[in-house]
Amino acid sequence: MQDQKNQLKDRGICVVIPVYNNEKSIRDVVMRSLAQCDDVIVVNDGSTDSTGEILHSIDHITIVEYPDNRNKGKGHALRCGFRKAMQLGFQYAITLDGDGQHYPEDIHLFLEANIEHPGSIIVGKRKDLQNASRSKGSSFANKFANFWFMVQTLTKLDDTQSGFRLYPLHKLYGLSLISARYEAELELLVLPRWHGVKIFTTEVNVYYPPQEERVSHFRPAADFTRISVLNTILCILAIVYALPLAILRTIWRLICKILKK
Repeated sequence: MQDQKNQLKDRGICVVIPVYNNEKSIRDVVMRSLAQCDDVIVVNDGSTDSTGEILHSIDHITIVEYPDNRNKGKGHALRCGFRKAMQLGFQYAITLDGDGQHYPEDIHLFLEANIEHPGSIIVGKRKDLQNASRSKGSSFANKFANFWFMVQTLTKLDDTQSGFRLYPLHKLYGLSLISARYEAELELLVLPRWHGVKIFTTEVNVYYPPQEERVSHFRPAADFTRISVLNTILCILAIVYALPLAILRTIWRLICKILKK
């Protein structure tokens, strides 16, 4: 395991965990992450339960908190975590959720994928997702996001809603424009893809606790409304911004190829 930790450090990879009111799971998630990687950043997104106290009782982690201690959404938490990671000199961040859905033991899969595809975004495709015990809203949201991601980027991705990812921090274009809440993770794929950042997947394990034990912050009406508005904006930008950018990139490549001859 120490070899893995050394490799992660050598490649400038840290772990970023956004958390909001996950007092039952956060200690386990953080401790298991520390067993895999020495550099763990946890963003407390205005938790009102004992999450903050639990985090401060854990040694050897970096905690990011807000001065006003207000919940500002996963997108905002990720943005703060990424900025902190860059301030600390990291090149990449592996993100995973604080609710125990993701297995920190799969971090090695992202390391292997990063070695094979440096500079790319790696998305953890959740195993056997179609047979998992999920709400209809969650299942529909994933299919909905997958469809619009393909429309906006002409790239097929089977699990755009997975929060278990590796990001090249200096290729997160428009970081200051990222949405504050749930829909931000779609932007974090679309904007870099428009700028030529490649996206690969690695298959990861996923745990869905019994329905009565789940802590979900997904609000169907509000979140679907924001996602619909975001997709409308992204579709317009795909036509007026991303398409011309792709054409210019293609022309530049042709010019470079001609000049090399």
